[in-house]
Amino acid sequence: MFFINYLDRTAIGFAAPNGMNDDLGLSAAQFGFASGVFFIGYILLEVPSNLALHKFGARRWLSRIMVSWGIVALLFTWVQNFEQLVVLRFLLGVAEAGFFPGAILFLSLWVPAQYRGRILMLFYLAQPLTTVIGAPLAGWLIQQHEVFFGLEGWRFMFFGVAIPAIIVGVIAWFYLKDKPTDAGWLTKDEQLWLTDALQKETAATQKKENGHVSAKYAFKSGRVWVLSFIYFGFIYGLYALAFFLPTIIEGFQAQTGQTFDVFQKGLITAVPYLPAAIIMFLWSRDASKRGLKTWHIAIPALAGAVSIPLALFAGSPVATIAVITITASAIFAALPNFWTLPTRFLTGAAAAAGVALINTIGNLAGFSAPFITGAVHDLTGGYEIPMFIVGFVMLVSAVLMILLARSNRINPVTVGEASGDEAADQAVVDEEGSRR
Repeated sequence: MFFINYLDRTAIGFAAPNGMNDDLGLSAAQFGFASGVFFIGYILLEVPSNLALHKFGARRWLSRIMVSWGIVALLFTWVQNFEQLVVLRFLLGVAEAGFFPGAILFLSLWVPAQYRGRILMLFYLAQPLTTVIGAPLAGWLIQQHEVFFGLEGWRFMFFGVAIPAIIVGVIAWFYLKDKPTDAGWLTKDEQLWLTDALQKETAATQKKENGHVSAKYAFKSGRVWVLSFIYFGFIYGLYALAFFLPTIIEGFQAQTGQTFDVFQKGLITAVPYLPAAIIMFLWSRDASKRGLKTWHIAIPALAGAVSIPLALFAGSPVATIAVITITASAIFAALPNFWTLPTRFLTGAAAAAGVALINTIGNLAGFSAPFITGAVHDLTGGYEIPMFIVGFVMLVSAVLMILLARSNRINPVTVGEASGDEAADQAVVDEEGSRR
């Protein structure tokens, strides 16, 4: 579901340099605005959608989200102008609102904290693999120019990536279960053990937080807001890459005098993300063995902040891709470890609202990154200043993470007797400080 989710929202990045911008007459700023306006609709309904998931159950709500966004994504096949593109991108954000935080919340209701880091890492693998597999797939679909229904290649690409969302949404309705006791693949003993482990965890968290589990508590929590701004920096870097990397690769042709077909461009786009998936796996595994430390999140943020501007001085397409690979690896190394933190101190409605709020603030970067990058490119004629902005925003994330840890507002430690893999991101978060 996450694979399709990310592919559908970033498909516009593949379409832009392969006919869409020319056919619709889009400037870089217009493309950036259309890419980013998705997040306005997404942000407006993020928290309400996640609270609805908490109320109605993941099976119904995640399935509803997928079918809704699949239908909207399908309409991109027939978009005719900039105005229609903006409306559809906005509606796609409305339809997708709540999916990612809903999935994070859903996994927290199924997986005890000591295993959650590894599970979130496996879940997050879908995002870099979306580009590894999705970029060449999108390139192949675009190559089918006027082969199916007489559609231009970029239009058929939108058609091809939308249909799976509807199909998988229907499958999810029958496959997903809201709680372990509904799972037919677990024995009764397994159901009892898992339910008991999760209930003890929830009770311990509520006791630690003095019973504060309401949505209002999440909005008043300083930790939630600081984590939101940290996440903003990662998402700013992620979407600056996702939406403009295909366009940067387009410029390699002029730089080298070579001509790449659409499929080859898709393969080049995928290059940074395969190492990123491997690094994410290894980094998260290290966090599981050691217990989550501040540097598991801060070091990747610093690496991303430095590497993005360095790409401007790489001097060759190969060196540029190598530096971008470092950036992508840094971002993806941090994200699954980051998402183990909120559900350590939030449960129930507070968890639904808190995770959604963090994702909402973070995804403001999904709007601002492509729009600012495109607008500044149009003003300056290059990507130098936009990429320095990306680096600065990620640097702020690194600094905030370090300051948060030093203030004892977030204190990653190993808990209990678990060791090795069983430590799995033990992170105790205490708003008032671990020591008074």
